[in-house]
Amino acid sequence: MTKTLKNLVLTLAVITACACSSFADGNAFTPLNFDDTAYGIRTSAVTTAPATTANTEIPTGNTKMQNAITQLDNAQVEVRNELLNIKTQYADIDAKYQTLKTERKALDKQIKSIERRINKIDKQKENIRKNML
Repeated sequence: MTKTLKNLVLTLAVITACACSSFADGNAFTPLNFDDTAYGIRTSAVTTAPATTANTEIPTGNTKMQNAITQLDNAQVEVRNELLNIKTQYADIDAKYQTLKTERKALDKQIKSIERRINKIDKQKENIRKNML
């Protein structure tokens, strides 16, 4: 009884903690909505400077990231090609295995049938010997 009560209280505590965090979504202190709230009126004039040089420049980190992504893409293609080669090798070996398995079954059946024939011949010989005596 006490174990179920403890489990119930623990479950309720977890649900309450999760519910509180889900209801706290509209909190004013989240980094997503700092810019949305206005805390006062700006009194200084904002000067606008031409930003033509900022738009034409490509940051060096951006090209490095693009090169890294391209290298990763190339590596992924190489790994996929290697996987494809291994899968085809596996399929070839599996086909050979299946062929050998069926040949083995056929030879096993032949061996058993020949052994049965030998046993029948042995029994016939024994019957003939018994009849001769």
